[in-house]
Amino acid sequence: MRAVTTPEVIALKGRTLGPTAWFPVLQDRVDAFARAVEDWHWAHDDVERASRGPFGGTIAHAHLTLGLVPHLFASLVGFAEGEDAMFYGYNKVRFPTAVPVGSSLRMSATIVEVVDLGGGEELTVDLLMEVDGVERPACAAQAVFRHYAVKAPD
Repeated sequence: MRAVTTPEVIALKGRTLGPTAWFPVLQDRVDAFARAVEDWHWAHDDVERASRGPFGGTIAHAHLTLGLVPHLFASLVGFAEGEDAMFYGYNKVRFPTAVPVGSSLRMSATIVEVVDLGGGEELTVDLLMEVDGVERPACAAQAVFRHYAVKAPD
């Protein structure tokens, strides 16, 4: 991945980036997420009980799947020195299928809109997260990022 400059960010409109490399979703990550957000539902953390449940095993939290967006998006596009993008929000999020623990995810991103804000750009991005070997996506979302010329503090 090559770092893009402001004119190249503007030119991303209409482009599809990715997919990313496959990212494994393991039980230790699901448990760490549960600890961080205090969400201890049996479908996520009780391996024995979940094995008898509707998914045949534990599944990742939907918000864990969504929480991987910044990491996966950063593997698709980087920004030039002195520039960065900040997450601004989501317009729509859906989770059509569960992410079984032990499976892998990957993401593709389509830049549907780039708006010049005068001092930065707003990118509207359609995201699609796939589970390896599963037809339906794990997550379909529309995210909004703001790109600025900004230097991180030392």
